Amino acid sequence: MLDDFLTRAALAATGLSLATGPLGSFVVWRRMAYFGDATAHAAILGVALALATDLPIGLGTLVVALAMALTVAGLSSRGWAMDTTLGVLAHSALAFGLVAVSFFPSVRTDLSAWLFGDILAVSRTDLAVIWGGALLVLALLAWRWQALLTATLSEDLAHAAGIRPDRERLVLVIALALVVALALKIVGALLIAAMLIIPAAAARGLARTPEAMALGAVGIGMLAGLGGLGLSLWQDTPAGPSIIVVASGIFALTALRQKG
Repeated sequence: MLDDFLTRAALAATGLSLATGPLGSFVVWRRMAYFGDATAHAAILGVALALATDLPIGLGTLVVALAMALTVAGLSSRGWAMDTTLGVLAHSALAFGLVAVSFFPSVRTDLSAWLFGDILAVSRTDLAVIWGGALLVLALLAWRWQALLTATLSEDLAHAAGIRPDRERLVLVIALALVVALALKIVGALLIAAMLIIPAAAARGLARTPEAMALGAVGIGMLAGLGGLGLSLWQDTPAGPSIIVVASGIFALTALRQKG
């Protein structure tokens, strides 16, 4: 069964959705969209680091994404104006990454795969990494779920309950870096934030509880993944962007339903 590239692509999209659904919900609740962008754009710099040091691409991406996420988290805790700071960091990281990758001629032709993803090229090994990483992120969020919710709702309430908001922020930072490393091959650096935000935003209007929103975001992410692959097969469109197009369509439908 795993010899079929479409089957592997569908399993990869499904596995990624398990992590992006609940994590994307926290990104939406905490208004961390730019945070996700900065971490995702830094992934290209991670590709260059991996190529320069002969490290696995996934490991180089994870190291740089984690470094960027920790930097952003540290700056936000010191009261920096985060909209401007994140805008500068996100675009600077992407530019530095693109320039660094240009020093490796053999990679130039594959640059679009890192920017927009190449889910149809996912291998069995990639599948194992994606599902293993997604389950790890899911377990981490499930373990800290109540504490994360409390810290998201109110830092004062978290302190009163004996919860350290900075520790919960670190949990989200680590989870976000893991998801960026997992998603790079599927939807690419430019579309990772969209995969985090759009399914969660679509589920928000349909859910009455945080848990329902997280589960709804997982379901919508899976539907977008399978629908995007179907669109790509039908119209011969790029698979990664097609997934985001379908996710955007679902968001539009949920928004219209709310207005109706």
